[in-house]
Amino acid sequence: MTVRSEGERVGLLWPLEPATAAKHRLYRRYYDSWWPIMLQPRGARSWSRVTLLDAFAGPGLYETREDGSPVVALQRLLEHDAADRMGLSPHRVQLVFIEKRRDRCEHLRQLLVDRFGPLEKLPVRVTVHRGEAGRDSERILTEVGAWGQPILGVFDSWGSVNTPLSLMRRIALNPGSEVITTFGPNWFNRRKDINADIFDQVFGGRHFWEAAAAVQRSDEQWRAWLEVFRSALQRAGFEHCLQFQVVPHTGQPLHLVFGTRHPKGVEVMKEAMWTVDRSDGMSFKDPRCRGAVPIGQGTLWETEVIDPELVALVLERVKKSPIGVGDLGQWLLLETAQWRAKDAAKAVTHLRDEGLAVLSPPGRITRASTVSVR
Repeated sequence: MTVRSEGERVGLLWPLEPATAAKHRLYRRYYDSWWPIMLQPRGARSWSRVTLLDAFAGPGLYETREDGSPVVALQRLLEHDAADRMGLSPHRVQLVFIEKRRDRCEHLRQLLVDRFGPLEKLPVRVTVHRGEAGRDSERILTEVGAWGQPILGVFDSWGSVNTPLSLMRRIALNPGSEVITTFGPNWFNRRKDINADIFDQVFGGRHFWEAAAAVQRSDEQWRAWLEVFRSALQRAGFEHCLQFQVVPHTGQPLHLVFGTRHPKGVEVMKEAMWTVDRSDGMSFKDPRCRGAVPIGQGTLWETEVIDPELVALVLERVKKSPIGVGDLGQWLLLETAQWRAKDAAKAVTHLRDEGLAVLSPPGRITRASTVSVR
């Protein structure tokens, strides 16, 4: 039986939250692209070792029998259509799972054996460690020989974002590495009980997070804290950081920050966002979008009415200064939650047609066109 207090997971297993289910669909699509990119065949750019770290692994299963994140990560690799071309071996590919509680750690280890067979016989190395993410991740990564080659660090907590910025900085400086960090919906309440010294370690110092802590409006707190964490990751060395809210059809949203040093990593994450099944109402929200530009009923693109968030974000950017459509596309790709470079032309077309922006030179929209407000 699961016992929960103020959203905290106390029992061995717990129900799958709608936001977590939505996040797992995103991860599945991301892994489907990430694994073959990192494990290209010999002759192309090839890494000698790739490590996936799940630092808040959990027991691997939910009360209603859905797979947890460790099972998702391993399954998407072993059952990938291109698995036989990835050069899989225990020396080249490793999945590292860390879980704090002994019972959950033991449950996860046995579950992986039940699902995939003896771990020592798998074509990749799988290790399950009992430890605390913030305290033990760096040590464990050292023990498994992960440094010097790409690491994907998944810090997928529900209410305890306590990974020190020093670890994030070391991962950022590691070649080809990326991080995913989530903030559960109850984090904005639990944060009041967390030691300020821990916050200093996570965000890089008191002066970086005090302003966010002072925000009182509940609808603004998540925006403030995600921006603080995004800025911290950028200071750590992740040049490109996406911050967004995963909004399920039902239940509370989940907040996620993705950090990478490579535009290709941004493209892969965004393509994953665009290929997940949204039939259940799953969506992604950019923290900077507080309002919406009115959308004309006849404005269609790719069979859908243009998204008000896209138009609002582009309009706010154009208000700051004129910008070329090509540069605007790069801004959308690298600086906004879900929008891609090709979405720039859609937004500019709408703004022009609605009389909210002008093009120079007038006429056909190209990458060289400059857009400004009237």
